[in-house]
Amino acid sequence: MTIGHHMSEWGGLPAVDFPGPGEKPDETLPDAGSVAWRISADVYDGEEEWPAAFARFAATVDLSEVRALVVGGWTEAYDESNEEIVAALVAAADRMPGLRALFVGDITYEECEISWIHQSDVTPLLTAFPRLEAFGVRGGEGLVFPPVAHSALRLLRIETGGLRKEVVRGVADSDLPALEDLDLWLGVSWYGADAHVADLEPFLTGGRLPALRRLALRNSEIQSEIATALAGAPVVARLTELDLSMGTLGDEGAAALLEGQPLTHLRRLDLHHHFISAPVAERLTQALAPYGVEVDLSDGNTGRGAREDRYTAVAE
Repeated sequence: MTIGHHMSEWGGLPAVDFPGPGEKPDETLPDAGSVAWRISADVYDGEEEWPAAFARFAATVDLSEVRALVVGGWTEAYDESNEEIVAALVAAADRMPGLRALFVGDITYEECEISWIHQSDVTPLLTAFPRLEAFGVRGGEGLVFPPVAHSALRLLRIETGGLRKEVVRGVADSDLPALEDLDLWLGVSWYGADAHVADLEPFLTGGRLPALRRLALRNSEIQSEIATALAGAPVVARLTELDLSMGTLGDEGAAALLEGQPLTHLRRLDLHHHFISAPVAERLTQALAPYGVEVDLSDGNTGRGAREDRYTAVAE
Protein backbone atom coordinates (compact mmCIF):
# COMPACT_ATOMS: atom_id res chain seq x y z
CA MET A 1 0.00 0.00 0.00
CA THR A 2 1.42 3.36 -1.00
CA ILE A 3 0.21 6.93 -0.99
CA GLY A 4 3.00 8.03 -3.32
CA HIS A 5 0.99 7.08 -6.38
CA HIS A 6 -2.65 7.31 -7.34
CA MET A 7 -4.71 4.16 -7.02
CA SER A 8 -4.43 1.82 -9.99
CA GLU A 9 -7.75 0.14 -9.31
CA TRP A 10 -10.81 0.35 -7.13
CA GLY A 11 -13.79 -1.93 -6.84
CA GLY A 12 -12.01 -4.50 -8.96
CA LEU A 13 -11.80 -2.11 -11.92
CA PRO A 14 -8.80 -0.24 -13.35
CA ALA A 15 -8.71 3.42 -12.33
CA VAL A 16 -8.84 5.91 -15.21
CA ASP A 17 -8.57 9.70 -14.98
CA PHE A 18 -11.45 11.72 -16.40
CA PRO A 19 -9.89 14.44 -18.60
CA GLY A 20 -9.25 17.84 -17.00
CA PRO A 21 -10.87 21.11 -18.07
CA GLY A 22 -8.15 21.90 -20.61
CA GLU A 23 -8.31 18.49 -22.23
CA LYS A 24 -10.77 17.47 -24.87
CA PRO A 25 -12.51 14.24 -23.87
CA ASP A 26 -11.34 11.44 -26.08
CA GLU A 27 -14.04 9.99 -28.30
CA THR A 28 -12.74 6.59 -27.29
CA LEU A 29 -13.32 6.99 -23.56
CA PRO A 30 -13.89 3.58 -21.98
CA ASP A 31 -17.37 2.28 -21.36
CA ALA A 32 -18.87 3.93 -18.30
CA GLY A 33 -19.06 0.72 -16.32
CA SER A 34 -15.70 -0.77 -17.29
CA VAL A 35 -13.41 1.41 -15.15
CA ALA A 36 -13.15 3.24 -11.84
CA TRP A 37 -13.41 6.90 -12.84
CA ARG A 38 -11.07 9.25 -10.99
CA ILE A 39 -12.34 12.83 -10.96
CA SER A 40 -9.89 15.42 -9.67
CA ALA A 41 -9.43 19.14 -9.27
CA ASP A 42 -6.00 20.66 -8.87
CA VAL A 43 -5.21 20.95 -5.18
CA TYR A 44 -3.47 24.28 -5.70
CA ASP A 45 -4.52 26.32 -8.74
CA GLY A 46 -8.31 26.30 -8.40
CA GLU A 47 -8.83 26.41 -12.17
CA GLU A 48 -11.86 24.18 -11.72
CA GLU A 49 -13.58 23.19 -8.49
CA TRP A 50 -14.37 19.53 -7.97
CA PRO A 51 -18.19 19.91 -8.27
CA ALA A 52 -17.65 21.57 -11.67
CA ALA A 53 -15.42 18.70 -12.76
CA PHE A 54 -18.11 16.26 -11.68
CA ALA A 55 -20.71 18.23 -13.63
CA ARG A 56 -18.56 17.88 -16.77
CA PHE A 57 -18.24 14.17 -16.06
CA ALA A 58 -22.00 13.80 -15.68
CA ALA A 59 -22.53 15.57 -19.00
CA THR A 60 -20.06 13.26 -20.76
CA VAL A 61 -20.45 9.82 -19.19
CA ASP A 62 -23.67 7.90 -18.63
CA LEU A 63 -23.95 8.06 -14.84
CA SER A 64 -26.46 5.24 -14.77
CA GLU A 65 -23.73 2.85 -15.96
CA VAL A 66 -20.95 3.98 -13.59
CA ARG A 67 -19.91 1.23 -11.20
CA ALA A 68 -16.86 2.72 -9.48
CA LEU A 69 -15.87 6.29 -8.69
CA VAL A 70 -12.70 7.72 -7.16
CA VAL A 71 -12.65 11.27 -5.81
CA GLY A 72 -9.16 12.63 -6.40
CA GLY A 73 -7.87 15.98 -5.20
CA TRP A 74 -9.97 19.04 -4.61
CA THR A 75 -8.90 22.66 -4.45
CA GLU A 76 -7.11 23.49 -1.19
CA ALA A 77 -7.68 20.00 0.23
CA TYR A 78 -5.09 20.97 2.85
CA ASP A 79 -7.37 23.76 4.07
CA GLU A 80 -10.92 23.09 2.83
CA SER A 81 -13.19 20.16 3.66
CA ASN A 82 -14.96 18.10 1.04
CA GLU A 83 -18.48 18.95 2.18
CA GLU A 84 -19.41 20.29 -1.26
CA ILE A 85 -18.14 17.09 -2.86
CA VAL A 86 -20.21 14.94 -0.53
CA ALA A 87 -23.24 17.12 -1.28
CA ALA A 88 -22.69 16.87 -5.04
CA LEU A 89 -22.47 13.09 -4.94
CA VAL A 90 -25.49 12.75 -2.68
CA ALA A 91 -27.51 14.98 -5.03
CA ALA A 92 -26.57 12.74 -7.97
CA ALA A 93 -27.24 9.44 -6.19
CA ASP A 94 -30.52 8.74 -7.98
CA ARG A 95 -28.67 9.04 -11.30
CA MET A 96 -26.03 6.48 -10.26
CA PRO A 97 -28.02 3.36 -9.33
CA GLY A 98 -25.18 1.10 -10.41
CA LEU A 99 -22.46 2.60 -8.20
CA ARG A 100 -20.84 -0.13 -6.15
CA ALA A 101 -17.44 1.30 -5.19
CA LEU A 102 -16.53 4.79 -3.99
CA PHE A 103 -13.24 6.16 -2.67
CA VAL A 104 -12.87 9.72 -1.37
CA GLY A 105 -9.43 11.30 -1.30
CA ASP A 106 -7.09 9.57 -3.73
CA ILE A 107 -4.46 12.23 -3.10
CA THR A 108 -0.72 11.52 -3.10
CA TYR A 109 1.66 12.98 -0.54
CA GLU A 110 3.15 15.20 -3.24
CA GLU A 111 -0.28 16.79 -3.72
CA CYS A 112 -1.18 16.97 -0.03
CA GLU A 113 0.16 15.10 2.98
CA ILE A 114 -2.34 12.55 4.26
CA SER A 115 -2.73 14.25 7.64
CA TRP A 116 -3.47 17.58 5.97
CA ILE A 117 -6.38 16.27 3.89
CA HIS A 118 -9.57 17.83 5.20
CA GLN A 119 -12.51 15.45 5.18
CA SER A 120 -16.02 15.90 6.61
CA ASP A 121 -18.98 13.72 7.57
CA VAL A 122 -18.83 11.01 4.91
CA THR A 123 -21.70 8.86 6.14
CA PRO A 124 -24.32 10.66 3.99
CA LEU A 125 -22.62 8.90 1.07
CA LEU A 126 -23.36 5.50 2.59
CA THR A 127 -26.95 6.50 3.20
CA ALA A 128 -27.35 7.85 -0.34
CA PHE A 129 -25.87 4.74 -1.96
CA PRO A 130 -27.46 1.75 -0.19
CA ARG A 131 -26.03 -0.72 -2.74
CA LEU A 132 -22.45 0.39 -2.26
CA GLU A 133 -20.12 -2.56 -1.66
CA ALA A 134 -16.74 -0.84 -1.24
CA PHE A 135 -16.12 2.51 0.45
CA GLY A 136 -12.81 4.15 1.26
CA VAL A 137 -11.53 7.44 2.65
CA ARG A 138 -8.03 8.94 2.84
CA GLY A 139 -7.34 11.67 5.39
CA GLY A 140 -8.44 12.06 8.98
CA GLU A 141 -8.51 15.83 9.53
CA GLY A 142 -12.14 16.79 10.17
CA LEU A 143 -13.33 13.26 9.39
CA VAL A 144 -16.69 12.47 10.94
CA PHE A 145 -18.23 9.00 10.95
CA PRO A 146 -21.26 8.64 13.22
CA PRO A 147 -22.79 5.17 13.52
CA VAL A 148 -24.52 4.17 10.29
CA ALA A 149 -26.48 1.17 9.04
CA HIS A 150 -25.65 -0.30 5.65
CA SER A 151 -26.70 -3.78 4.57
CA ALA A 152 -24.58 -4.16 1.40
CA LEU A 153 -21.14 -2.79 2.31
CA ARG A 154 -18.46 -5.47 2.07
CA LEU A 155 -15.25 -3.39 2.31
CA LEU A 156 -14.54 -0.32 4.43
CA ARG A 157 -11.11 1.34 4.36
CA ILE A 158 -10.10 4.46 6.28
CA GLU A 159 -6.53 5.60 5.65
CA THR A 160 -5.09 8.21 8.01
CA GLY A 161 -1.92 9.30 9.74
CA GLY A 162 -3.97 9.81 12.89
CA LEU A 163 -7.49 8.44 13.41
CA ARG A 164 -9.57 9.93 16.21
CA LYS A 165 -11.38 7.63 18.61
CA GLU A 166 -14.74 9.21 17.76
CA VAL A 167 -14.38 7.83 14.24
CA VAL A 168 -13.21 4.45 15.52
CA ARG A 169 -16.20 4.29 17.84
CA GLY A 170 -18.56 5.39 15.06
CA VAL A 171 -17.39 2.54 12.86
CA ALA A 172 -17.54 0.12 15.79
CA ASP A 173 -21.13 1.10 16.57
CA SER A 174 -22.28 0.87 12.96
CA ASP A 175 -24.54 -1.89 11.70
CA LEU A 176 -22.60 -3.50 8.83
CA PRO A 177 -23.79 -7.12 8.57
CA ALA A 178 -22.22 -7.79 5.14
CA LEU A 179 -18.79 -6.31 5.91
CA GLU A 180 -16.03 -8.77 5.04
CA ASP A 181 -13.00 -6.47 4.97
CA LEU A 182 -12.30 -3.75 7.54
CA ASP A 183 -9.10 -1.74 7.09
CA LEU A 184 -8.25 1.04 9.53
CA TRP A 185 -4.99 3.04 9.47
CA LEU A 186 -4.85 4.23 13.07
CA GLY A 187 -1.78 6.48 12.90
CA VAL A 188 0.01 8.40 15.63
CA SER A 189 -1.02 10.76 18.41
CA TRP A 190 0.92 13.69 16.92
CA TYR A 191 -1.59 13.71 14.08
CA GLY A 192 -4.67 13.08 16.16
CA ALA A 193 -4.75 9.35 16.93
CA ASP A 194 -6.18 8.92 20.41
CA ALA A 195 -7.85 5.51 20.28
CA HIS A 196 -6.84 2.87 22.80
CA VAL A 197 -7.15 -0.89 22.59
CA ALA A 198 -10.40 -0.64 24.56
CA ASP A 199 -11.90 1.41 21.71
CA LEU A 200 -11.13 -1.48 19.36
CA GLU A 201 -12.92 -4.07 21.50
CA PRO A 202 -16.03 -4.31 19.24
CA PHE A 203 -13.77 -5.32 16.35
CA LEU A 204 -11.93 -7.85 18.51
CA THR A 205 -15.13 -9.61 19.57
CA GLY A 206 -16.58 -9.31 16.08
CA GLY A 207 -20.13 -9.50 17.36
CA ARG A 208 -21.41 -6.68 15.14
CA LEU A 209 -19.47 -7.88 12.09
CA PRO A 210 -20.69 -11.44 11.44
CA ALA A 211 -19.30 -11.61 7.88
CA LEU A 212 -15.81 -10.26 8.66
CA ARG A 213 -12.99 -12.28 7.09
CA ARG A 214 -10.17 -9.73 6.81
CA LEU A 215 -9.26 -7.41 9.67
CA ALA A 216 -6.58 -4.76 9.27
CA LEU A 217 -5.78 -2.62 12.31
CA ARG A 218 -2.52 -1.13 11.11
CA ASN A 219 -0.19 1.83 10.77
CA SER A 220 -0.39 2.27 14.52
CA GLU A 221 2.01 3.41 17.21
CA ILE A 222 0.29 0.94 19.58
CA GLN A 223 0.72 -2.00 17.19
CA SER A 224 2.18 -4.38 19.77
CA GLU A 225 -0.66 -3.67 22.18
CA ILE A 226 -3.15 -4.40 19.41
CA ALA A 227 -1.36 -7.65 18.58
CA THR A 228 -1.46 -8.67 22.23
CA ALA A 229 -5.20 -8.02 22.39
CA LEU A 230 -5.77 -9.98 19.18
CA ALA A 231 -3.86 -12.98 20.53
CA GLY A 232 -6.96 -13.94 22.47
CA ALA A 233 -9.66 -12.12 20.50
CA PRO A 234 -12.71 -14.19 19.41
CA VAL A 235 -12.83 -12.62 15.94
CA VAL A 236 -9.50 -14.16 14.89
CA ALA A 237 -10.89 -17.69 14.66
CA ARG A 238 -13.04 -16.78 11.65
CA LEU A 239 -10.60 -14.57 9.81
CA THR A 240 -8.74 -15.60 6.67
CA GLU A 241 -6.41 -12.58 6.80
CA LEU A 242 -5.03 -10.55 9.69
CA ASP A 243 -3.13 -7.36 8.92
CA LEU A 244 -1.00 -5.65 11.58
CA SER A 245 1.38 -4.03 9.13
CA MET A 246 2.83 -0.54 8.76
CA GLY A 247 3.08 0.08 12.49
CA THR A 248 5.49 -0.26 15.41
CA LEU A 249 5.08 -4.00 15.98
CA GLY A 250 7.99 -5.39 17.99
CA ASP A 251 9.04 -8.62 19.66
CA GLU A 252 6.55 -8.21 22.50
CA GLY A 253 3.60 -8.11 20.11
CA ALA A 254 4.95 -10.89 17.91
CA ALA A 255 5.55 -13.10 20.96
CA ALA A 256 1.96 -12.56 22.07
CA LEU A 257 0.76 -13.76 18.67
CA LEU A 258 2.95 -16.84 18.93
CA GLU A 259 1.76 -17.65 22.45
CA GLY A 260 -1.91 -16.88 21.84
CA GLN A 261 -4.62 -18.74 19.99
CA PRO A 262 -3.69 -20.72 16.86
CA LEU A 263 -3.22 -18.72 13.67
CA THR A 264 -2.67 -21.73 11.44
CA HIS A 265 -6.10 -21.33 9.81
CA LEU A 266 -5.14 -17.97 8.29
CA ARG A 267 -4.32 -17.65 4.62
CA ARG A 268 -2.24 -14.54 5.27
CA LEU A 269 -0.65 -12.71 8.20
CA ASP A 270 0.64 -9.32 7.09
CA LEU A 271 3.25 -7.80 9.39
CA HIS A 272 5.28 -5.82 6.85
CA HIS A 273 7.04 -2.70 8.15
CA HIS A 274 7.83 -4.08 11.58
CA PHE A 275 10.44 -3.93 14.34
CA ILE A 276 10.64 -7.64 15.12
CA SER A 277 14.06 -9.16 15.72
CA ALA A 278 15.37 -11.79 13.32
CA PRO A 279 15.02 -14.72 15.79
CA VAL A 280 11.38 -13.92 16.59
CA ALA A 281 10.60 -13.37 12.91
CA GLU A 282 12.05 -16.79 12.20
CA ARG A 283 9.87 -18.32 14.91
CA LEU A 284 6.78 -16.81 13.30
CA THR A 285 7.69 -18.21 9.92
CA GLN A 286 8.51 -21.66 11.30
CA ALA A 287 5.25 -21.77 13.26
CA LEU A 288 2.96 -20.79 10.39
CA ALA A 289 4.55 -21.48 7.02
CA PRO A 290 4.16 -25.29 7.31
CA TYR A 291 0.39 -24.74 7.47
CA GLY A 292 0.36 -22.72 4.28
CA VAL A 293 0.04 -19.34 5.99
CA GLU A 294 1.61 -16.55 3.95
CA VAL A 295 3.56 -14.45 6.46
CA ASP A 296 4.71 -11.07 5.19
CA LEU A 297 7.68 -9.90 7.24
CA SER A 298 9.12 -7.60 4.60
CA ASP A 299 10.43 -4.11 5.35
CA GLY A 300 11.82 -5.12 8.72
CA ASN A 301 13.62 -2.62 10.91
CA THR A 302 15.50 -5.04 13.12
CA GLY A 303 18.01 -2.46 14.30
CA ARG A 304 15.35 -0.28 15.91
CA GLY A 305 13.94 -2.51 18.62
CA ALA A 306 13.60 0.21 21.26
CA ARG A 307 10.11 1.68 21.33
CA GLU A 308 11.38 5.23 21.09
CA ASP A 309 13.10 4.39 17.80
CA ARG A 310 10.02 2.95 16.10
CA TYR A 311 7.80 4.75 13.62
CA THR A 312 4.74 4.05 11.52
CA ALA A 313 4.90 3.78 7.74
CA VAL A 314 2.50 6.71 7.28
CA ALA A 315 2.11 9.69 9.61
CA GLU A 316 2.23 13.21 8.22
